[in-house]
Amino acid sequence: MIPKALFDQTLLGFFGPVRRYLEEDGITEVMINGPFDVYIEKRGKIEKTDARFAGVEELMSALRNVAQYVGRPLDEERPVLEAHLPDGSRLEAIIPPAAAGGPYVSIRRFYREKLTAERLIELGSITPEAMTLLRGLVACKQNILIAGGTNSGKTSLLNVMSTFCFPEERIVVIEDARELQLNAEHVVRLESQPGDYKGRGAISIRKLFHAALRMRPDRIVVGEVRGPEALDLIQAMTSGHGGCLSTVHASSARDATGRIETLALMSDIGLPLAALRPQIASAINFVVNVNRLQDGQRCVTSIAEIVGHDSEQGYVIHELFTSDYRRDAATGRCESKLRPTGLQPRCAAQICDL
Repeated sequence: MIPKALFDQTLLGFFGPVRRYLEEDGITEVMINGPFDVYIEKRGKIEKTDARFAGVEELMSALRNVAQYVGRPLDEERPVLEAHLPDGSRLEAIIPPAAAGGPYVSIRRFYREKLTAERLIELGSITPEAMTLLRGLVACKQNILIAGGTNSGKTSLLNVMSTFCFPEERIVVIEDARELQLNAEHVVRLESQPGDYKGRGAISIRKLFHAALRMRPDRIVVGEVRGPEALDLIQAMTSGHGGCLSTVHASSARDATGRIETLALMSDIGLPLAALRPQIASAINFVVNVNRLQDGQRCVTSIAEIVGHDSEQGYVIHELFTSDYRRDAATGRCESKLRPTGLQPRCAAQICDL
């Protein structure tokens, strides 16, 4: 049997043309558009590199080895691969025939440095006052969605917020692919699995969610809500499982509620929208928005409380923190100032009692 450390190094060796970018600090994404076009994202900016694979077969060989490493299929019938490299980087690959001109590969690298609340404040991603509020909301077990676009820092913020959980809490984490690096002691990790070419053996997020409810969780963390499991999450939140944390692709608190609506309607329950909306308003207590600015900075831009739903006005949302933007035309630097609006969360008394 080949030792794991040796196999890991061999696997990374197949990515020889781009390996230096997988090890260089400051690079957050490596994008391979076929064997001859390689781009990187460095400190928020995309740059073209001179890296090249010898040809399609060399790149495909690397991807086949990754598929073998994670035990997932990759062929013409199943042309999409989601996996993690030995260093923790997340890989997404699409091969022909689904990718004309491919294979296309995107490798997301995560910070080697463990981000902390203090480090995010130092980076200017959030203010001390806003971080104090998030600490209190997590501690008093409010249900929180972190919303933002691709590569906006949702996962990083979720990792930091996990440090605000009490050490004795049992946290059940559910993900499509392992990304979260929760800084907590008692963590149970569940990961969905694709089926074979006939669909056999598939384990969905929804199935894992149902199992998680029977595993005595103090908190449930869903890496990203992007399917009908949204309805299961809502029902868990409204049935006594407080302190749930998750992320969703959305650009504001109102967009996040609309996105959850759409995903919940994808379930096979057939719940009327008029009945679903009050449940969402009751389930989700807060939405934290993160955004990647034009210069590549990642910032918290809003903290909003969902206080209810009105049949005429829709979701009633109170912004507790909001941002003012300014871009320096000379330097191109963006500045996002997160400021309190003066409104207090309804759970303010609970936070003060902690």
